[in-house]
Amino acid sequence: MPGGAAFVQAHGLLPKKGLALDVGAGSGRDAAWLKAQGYDVVAVEPADGFRLEGRARHSPDIRWLDDQLPSLDQVHRLGLAFDLIVLSAVWQHVVPTDRARAFRKLVTLLRAGGVMVLTLRSGPAPEDRPMFSTSSGEIEGLARTYGMEILKVHASHDLQGREGVSWTTVCLRLPDDGTSALPLIRGIVLGDEKSSTYKLGLLRAVARIAEQTPAAATPSRELDDAVDLPLGLVALTWVRLYLPLIRLGMPQAPRNSGPDGLSFAKAGFRALLADGTDASDLRVGSVFDAERGGAIAAAITETARTITAMPAHFTRFPNSEQPVFAVQRGRYGRQQGLELGVDQLRSWGTLTVPGNMWRALSRFGPWIEPMLVTEWARLIRRYADHIGFAVPAGSAEAALEWREPVRSTTTARFAAQKLVAGGPGLSCVWTARRLSEAKLDVDHCLPWSAWPCGDLWNLAPCDSRINRHEKRDRLPSAAMFAESRERIITWWHDAYLDDAALRHRFLREAAAALPVLQGEDLGDIFTAFDWRRLRLLQEQRVPEWHWSA
Repeated sequence: MPGGAAFVQAHGLLPKKGLALDVGAGSGRDAAWLKAQGYDVVAVEPADGFRLEGRARHSPDIRWLDDQLPSLDQVHRLGLAFDLIVLSAVWQHVVPTDRARAFRKLVTLLRAGGVMVLTLRSGPAPEDRPMFSTSSGEIEGLARTYGMEILKVHASHDLQGREGVSWTTVCLRLPDDGTSALPLIRGIVLGDEKSSTYKLGLLRAVARIAEQTPAAATPSRELDDAVDLPLGLVALTWVRLYLPLIRLGMPQAPRNSGPDGLSFAKAGFRALLADGTDASDLRVGSVFDAERGGAIAAAITETARTITAMPAHFTRFPNSEQPVFAVQRGRYGRQQGLELGVDQLRSWGTLTVPGNMWRALSRFGPWIEPMLVTEWARLIRRYADHIGFAVPAGSAEAALEWREPVRSTTTARFAAQKLVAGGPGLSCVWTARRLSEAKLDVDHCLPWSAWPCGDLWNLAPCDSRINRHEKRDRLPSAAMFAESRERIITWWHDAYLDDAALRHRFLREAAAALPVLQGEDLGDIFTAFDWRRLRLLQEQRVPEWHWSA
């Protein structure tokens, strides 16, 4: 590889394998070298011509994104943490006033222990392309500011022999998460004074969104390193968390049990208690008639008001009066029914979450959530003792368990059976074998055991023997996924898009759970599906599966 990464590799400083980000990838020369070294590679290039050339010239396993510094918004939406970030002959194109922001954005994409390599150009700029001066001193200063350590600085001549041009390679490493997010979260959970469980409820609602509907987060309009979540989605998740607790009368403050005295448990929430609404019914993608939808919308409005006035307002940074969360209230317009899509949920307003906290919840959720549940259960027992309410051992933890929707493939199975019986026929998305009704199974492409998701985009027809004896709870490999692309897209089109109700549900569910979606194009949705597969592989190391005839 030209540039600095090969030099740094020769000195044993590069990670041996993992996920690499090539920023300003051009036509993909460096990305192809990284792929040959065994990295999974994301290549970022804003110029359409370069991206097209790179896709045509190099491995199809390189993932390309249209994005650029200083913000790298599309990359951040993926929720990935990189082992290696490379900027080869890029930094001189970044406007100096944007460089601190660009550097911080890059650091926040690194995994703890991750390495970043920059090559800095010195010398006169070409007449047809503006450039700005660079120096290793500038990078060293930024490294100190953002918690990076310098591993190596190496100067070299220009390989093309251009007069006055020279290069400096700087290799840096992130020694730990460098964000203070985990101590902040721990302080909120274990250290903050609490007159109710509301702070825990808010933090857990945000953690659940980071896990299940991360695509609902958008870069903040007000703050540089922060994300905006639909306030309606935060409130909906809060309602899901509290419904089973209040139904069992478990106290959420020192002087109450049941809904009495809880500021969010007004008419809408009480209606959901009365009609037996199950918490798992309240999920993105669901549609409700006017009566039921009115009660749910009222519960969301009541909860959004409580979140704004109480936990969002009183959750502060350590030794500061500054709130951790910011709320921008919106106005929900009452309608005949209620459609729980991300855009609709955004009409209640936004909750702004600091970027470091959002990344910590996204990456370390499986470790953070048990801490939240344990502390919440402890508070419930303490409040119960205060008012003489009996909480049987383990019942608080059971009520706090996140309730997934029932594992059901009925809708997808019915659509598949229609295609087998009277449509164009159907093939297994993994093997291309034609399916009869006797051989038809519906597979969770991303396995339920690793990520419980019954969204329509994650359900696909599969040969029953393959599903039960071959794939099982494994994740399709990158090659398997790529081979199945056209079959999955064809299935989506034939099964869902020709049915108005299923079309809307399919698109709503995809928009909530999958990153980097561009409208309703099925090719874009598949690309986002593959990003979600990569994140599951990276975060949980789910065993991969590849079928061969």
